[in-house]
Amino acid sequence: MNSDAVTTFFALLALTCDAFVLAALLARATRRRTAWWDSLVTMIGPSGLALAAVIAVTATLGSLYLSEVAHFPPCRMCWYQRTAMYPLALLGSVAAVRRDVGFALYGRVLAAVGAAFSLYHVLLERFPGLETGACEVDNPCSIVWVRHFGVFTIPFMAGSGFVAIITAYALAAAADRPEETSA
Repeated sequence: MNSDAVTTFFALLALTCDAFVLAALLARATRRRTAWWDSLVTMIGPSGLALAAVIAVTATLGSLYLSEVAHFPPCRMCWYQRTAMYPLALLGSVAAVRRDVGFALYGRVLAAVGAAFSLYHVLLERFPGLETGACEVDNPCSIVWVRHFGVFTIPFMAGSGFVAIITAYALAAAADRPEETSA
């Protein structure tokens, strides 16, 4: 399997993550929020920890594939994103096995840090002039190794994963506090 097919698959997974996040945001924001939000919490909340772990493990394996198999050298911003994702894969998996909903808060914070780095990395790709010396000269953060559907680059896909992890943890936490589901 060539790297274009694999990165297209990862872009489709990122698109799925984005659809999941959009559905949760719409359910939370709409006037009929209680019905939509309650059904999301009921359907996904109990397995939110596992969903977040699966997303983090998939993103971790994807990043390893891209650097070790496809030979795309990670830049400094990629490493910062990995520093947030790799612990989410390991600790999030342990939290899912132990059903430790208390980890959802820490997971959301770590995923938010990773999402911030992803956003900055996407901005560097789109506007290389924003780079202020954070990246190496021989491996700049503005290199776009892949682009699918016009927008899905590697840092964009990572950001999609981080935001989906935050959403999955939010649903898990809401399912753990039933009195908040219809608030």
